[in-house]
Amino acid sequence: MQAAVLHGPRDLRVQTAAAPEPGPGDVLVRVTVAGLCGTDYSIWTGDRAVAYPRILGHEFVGRVEAVGRDVTRVRPGDRVAVEPNYSCGRCPLCREGNRNLCLGRTAVGIDVDGGFAELARLPARCCWPAPAGPDDEELLLTEPLAVVARAVARGAPGAGESAAVVGAGTLGLLALQVLRARGARVLVVGRTPRRFDLARALGAAEAVTADAGLEAAARRFSGREGVDLVVETAGTAEAVADALALVRPGGRVVLTGLPHEPTPVSFFSVVRREVTLTGSMIYQDEFAEALRLLAVGAVRARPLLTHRFALDAIGDAFAAHRDPASIKVALVLPGAA
Repeated sequence: MQAAVLHGPRDLRVQTAAAPEPGPGDVLVRVTVAGLCGTDYSIWTGDRAVAYPRILGHEFVGRVEAVGRDVTRVRPGDRVAVEPNYSCGRCPLCREGNRNLCLGRTAVGIDVDGGFAELARLPARCCWPAPAGPDDEELLLTEPLAVVARAVARGAPGAGESAAVVGAGTLGLLALQVLRARGARVLVVGRTPRRFDLARALGAAEAVTADAGLEAAARRFSGREGVDLVVETAGTAEAVADALALVRPGGRVVLTGLPHEPTPVSFFSVVRREVTLTGSMIYQDEFAEALRLLAVGAVRARPLLTHRFALDAIGDAFAAHRDPASIKVALVLPGAA
């Protein structure tokens, strides 16, 4: 098979690799579409360490090529979306239902080989039968959509509440749509107005830049002291500060962007205003909800897919990921629906 194999930082080679064989509980998936995200980019640059050689790619869709003898969840020929994180299932966190927090969690495309290849081997539990309706490119957004479906649910939006999304990238534009599906009015906050027309087309009631005086913007938008709920998706220290500026006293902030740099927070303000701060880490059981949202059309994925490349042009795909005009960059392999 052909695969994009990372041999070291920025040393990515499309080459012939041995096709994996499925074990008793495994599924072999023929990849049709794979997405490139910031995690892939940080591994490619060497900012995030992995064991080399490694086939990256954790957002992907495909068709079942073969199954191990113990697999009943899917059959050869089935179209599947891949859930790329799986827990150990044995530790106290897993047993109490917090499998997304498992310290022994395995991430496909990071800890083991992933989807930047013609074939990928996965545990059967990672393969979700695709619903009728969405095509492969639309299903490509299932994994990030599951991330924001959990984040929004942890914020418990009510119909008619005001909400803000900090960040207008893939996660932010998906979170906007999930919030709208839950009946909230949504203000989108971005670094630049570049994606504001798209945000409005996807349901944002208003969009502002982060330097526009967020406290005043939130008061105008909500008609009170600030918005009821903020979902932060940008993953920067500045985004956390922006989220706290937007939220009203007694409101809720959900952080899902994983900022890596030190993040100063005025906890006096958090305590004085009784703001609820909640972290949200990937997903537990939200894959089914993400597939449902795509199947019923509550979330539109296709407008977020801005660039497409063949596997042998993966170098161009990584360059496009840094293009300010890009949102989601995809690798399209033969057989995509």
